[in-house]
Amino acid sequence: MTVIKLYIQPIMQKMFISSLLAITTWISCAQTQKNTKNMSNTPIPAGVKTETATFGEGCFWCTEAFFQRLEGVLQVKSGYGGGFVKNPTYEQVCDKNTGHAELAQIVFDPSKITYDELLEVFWKTHDPTTLNQQGNDVGPQYRSVIFYHSKEQKEKAEKYKAALDKSGAWDKPIVTAIEAFKDFYPAENYHQNYYNDNSNQGYCRFVIRPKLEKFEHVFQNKLKKQAPTQ
Repeated sequence: MTVIKLYIQPIMQKMFISSLLAITTWISCAQTQKNTKNMSNTPIPAGVKTETATFGEGCFWCTEAFFQRLEGVLQVKSGYGGGFVKNPTYEQVCDKNTGHAELAQIVFDPSKITYDELLEVFWKTHDPTTLNQQGNDVGPQYRSVIFYHSKEQKEKAEKYKAALDKSGAWDKPIVTAIEAFKDFYPAENYHQNYYNDNSNQGYCRFVIRPKLEKFEHVFQNKLKKQAPTQ
């Protein structure tokens, strides 16, 4: 028994929390789940000029849910990047030996939402001062990181990071890495649109939903008017 792979623990941690919470709140789980469109492969309208942003801010289930709701965001895909193993699996990334971070890759229309606005959401929806950790999610795959796709994105990310550090917005220094985009490997299908498809699951109800409610309050003027349905 002592030779069991160590990655079993991080893989199962969220599932265990979800199962435990689901059992204790089973009676209250009758809420109707929203049928929200999976934005990982949404077709881009013809003639629309787009840009891409790639962020890591902990569990990609949370990150995806935030950015899906913003007006001007056309696609959001969960995946892995910044490592040295090609086409990694979730289990390999959880093993903490691939160098990859959990990421959200965001395709957006800059005429409706700017990269500056996406950065504002990025900084305000996680703790950028904890190294390789967001809450109870611990490991290099949960690191805070911005992968820039252009010189302009790099300059803006560095400018805002320096300004936030100087402002004392957090008690500790920001540890967010700012790196050139190298690669992105889409996560398994069951990770895509995760919160929308599993909103009554324990982890989603008690970890993601409170964060999402705060996000929707703070950024209410930037949200889509109505969530798209399938």
